[in-house]
Amino acid sequence: MGRTRPGDAGAKVLKAASRLFYRDGIHAVGVDTVAAEAGVTKAALYGNFGSKSRLVVAYLRERDRRWQEEIDRITAAHADPRERVLAVFDAYEAWLSADGYRGCAFLNATSEFPDPADPVREVVRHHKTALHGYLRAQLRAADPERADELMLLLEGAAVTSVIAQSAQPFHTAKRLAETLI
Repeated sequence: MGRTRPGDAGAKVLKAASRLFYRDGIHAVGVDTVAAEAGVTKAALYGNFGSKSRLVVAYLRERDRRWQEEIDRITAAHADPRERVLAVFDAYEAWLSADGYRGCAFLNATSEFPDPADPVREVVRHHKTALHGYLRAQLRAADPERADELMLLLEGAAVTSVIAQSAQPFHTAKRLAETLI
């Protein structure tokens, strides 16, 4: 194994962990596997993240950051708040289908970390609360309480799309959202 430059190991580990955790599940992937996939030593992994738990939190935070960028990119093309909300359904579909309908990484993590006080669950709550807040802000002139219903539609479509291995649930959810807003 070649020597990794200082500063590169963390990015390599995070990239490998992201791919492995999402594909195989967090608890199914050990730090040995992540380090090997990243091409770094376990010492480099621990030197950058301290523990597997902190690596999981970093993985979810990075995924949240990328999701926020994607939402911003997709919704920026729409001036109308209603159209921005509907674009979120398209973003969800594109995001989840690109990864082979493995599901929402945040919901997957929640099922693997049942303790509500776990730092992983805090990252999940932050992610879902931010999305709910975005929907609520877009609907503030119309009916911000609809954000609760839209979240249920989005999350239900995300789960159902995994079971069906199809984008159809997002199309149905978007059609229902159009009638709500």
